[in-house]
Amino acid sequence: MAQGTAIKHKKKSKSVLKNIRQTERRAAINRMNRTRVRTAIRRLRGALATGDAAAAEKLASPTFSELDKAIRKRTLTENTANRYKSRLSLALNALKAKKS
Repeated sequence: MAQGTAIKHKKKSKSVLKNIRQTERRAAINRMNRTRVRTAIRRLRGALATGDAAAAEKLASPTFSELDKAIRKRTLTENTANRYKSRLSLALNALKAKKS
C-alpha cells in the first residue's frame, strides 16, 4: 500500500463483541482450572521426589479428584488426565514398594 493511504476497518458487530467477551471469560476460567490441577500435580510430585510416602499417599486422592474435575469441566481431555493419574499412581506404588 502507498504511504499515507488510509486502511479501512470493518466495524465489529454486537455478536462479535459478545463472542470476544465470552472467549475472555472462558479463557480465564480454563486458566484457573488448569492452574489448580497443575499445582496439585506439582505438590504430589514433590512429595514423591522427597520419598515421603505418607505425604504422597495423603495428596494422591485430592490430586486425582482435581484431575477428574478438570475432565468434567473440559479443561483437560480424558486421555490426558488418565495418563497423569496412571503415571502418578505408578510412581506412588513404586515408592510404597520401596519403603516396604
